[in-house]
Amino acid sequence: MAPGPLSGPVVFWCFFSKQRIMFRCGRGRCFANNYKDFSGTLGNVEYLKNLIPNVLQLIEKQSPPERSSCDGGLYVGGAGIGYAFYAVAESSAQFLVANTREDCLRKALEYMKVSLQDVSKISPQEDGIGASFLLGHAGLYAVSALVFNALDHQQEADYCIQKFLEMGNICRPINFFPPGSDELFVGRAGYLCGSLILNKKLGRTVISSEVTRPLFDAIIVSGQQYSQRRRSKSPLMYSYYRTEYLGAGHGLSSILQMLLNFPEHIANRSDVEALIHQSVDFVLSCEMPNGNYPPVPGEFRPQEDELLHWCHGSPGVVYLLAKAYLTWKDNKYLQAAKRCAELTWQRGLLRKGPGICHGVAGSGYVFLLLYRLTKEDQYLYRAQKFCDFMQTDEFQKGARTPDSPYSLYEGLAGTVCFYADLLNPSTAAFPFFDVFS
Repeated sequence: MAPGPLSGPVVFWCFFSKQRIMFRCGRGRCFANNYKDFSGTLGNVEYLKNLIPNVLQLIEKQSPPERSSCDGGLYVGGAGIGYAFYAVAESSAQFLVANTREDCLRKALEYMKVSLQDVSKISPQEDGIGASFLLGHAGLYAVSALVFNALDHQQEADYCIQKFLEMGNICRPINFFPPGSDELFVGRAGYLCGSLILNKKLGRTVISSEVTRPLFDAIIVSGQQYSQRRRSKSPLMYSYYRTEYLGAGHGLSSILQMLLNFPEHIANRSDVEALIHQSVDFVLSCEMPNGNYPPVPGEFRPQEDELLHWCHGSPGVVYLLAKAYLTWKDNKYLQAAKRCAELTWQRGLLRKGPGICHGVAGSGYVFLLLYRLTKEDQYLYRAQKFCDFMQTDEFQKGARTPDSPYSLYEGLAGTVCFYADLLNPSTAAFPFFDVFS
């Protein structure tokens, strides 16, 4: 199944805007993977250099920077689209001519300005939304700071950084958001995630240890208290709306991953490191025989109903395993990450669409992660094949239309980030999830 001509993907984009096809028709959650595995020759994805600008143009046309596109924050709102324009501009400089890169940044700014104007009307204290990275204020301020900085608008960037710092005060109380104060979307782990990307992308420490340390410690205390109350087998455990999720979307794996990204808060604290280490091993103990991870510990479903997504399943847990391997150099984490990748190769051509949360691009990012981790070309080849598959008639006619088809996590904005990263595999990273930081 080779990629079709460059006109093929355009048919796919139009298909998304015209109709919905449900993916559950007795065919399971994924397409069959009929590609031969790597035999020593990489594929050719040069067609992406032409495809990427076309996809961005389509996203702008179908979901322009207007008030109607704001709801949903970075996850499914206009701010996430703004991030995609920024990410393409930053990662694809070597094939984008200078004025095209500037156009991408200016377009990113349009999306961020509309979103910033919208959140200015919503109290950041309302349900703790100000601390929310993927769904609320904090994420908008973080990404806006990156865009302003890239355009050398330093005064505006500094304003957004200051607002981001203010949002951090909201999530200091242990139970600031009773349904789930610690998880990635709305909790402290998300705020730490935003702190990481700001410091990395800006190339300097703008969110200091004095800000992140209390939040890090609050996550530890919160996780211990909940674990002891619930008598959990994991010394750190959390819930989101009374469910103990395991995956990256709202669960334990992404919380632990964010904690491991702050070695300065772990150093010389053997008790804290032991809590995190034992909790990572608890996640590993939840691995099912086929290499997948259940949405919640102990929950098993028939294979045809299993979730194999970034949000729930191996394609999200793999990032924790990679970070654990980089932290402790224990081969068991690398081997577990490879098992995640193997299962994703078998069953990761998802019918849910092209997105990164629960789509084919999210599966493809697993291989880019393993490529960076191992330098083994088979993983780059697999990422290329998943990219190629999204250009086939089989996918274009048989995939489901996401609820937010142009957004960062569900739709084409995240897919175009994957395309850009595929052209730069040595620095590729799932949005906001770079374990090599």
